[in-house]
Amino acid sequence: MALYVLICHDRPDSLDLRMATREAHLAYVRDHSLPLKVAGPILDADGQMAGSILVFETDDQAKVAAFADQDPYALAGLFERREILPWKISLGGLA
Repeated sequence: MALYVLICHDRPDSLDLRMATREAHLAYVRDHSLPLKVAGPILDADGQMAGSILVFETDDQAKVAAFADQDPYALAGLFERREILPWKISLGGLA
């Protein structure tokens, strides 16, 4: 198995949209079958949510892309851009 990090950056001035779709997003993440290792919001300089980082364990990067495409945040148009990158832990660890 490999790790992939999904990094999503919100559009400017979209905190209201994020908050309006947050519960649907959280339910989607909780109920999805793709193995999630860790997830949480990116914060801006004011400490407000401004994006998302999720780390998945899978051998199929396309599954991460499919997950990202159907995320309620993405369907609502929240994200300005996203990246899916292979990732390797060098220090620390994820349980």
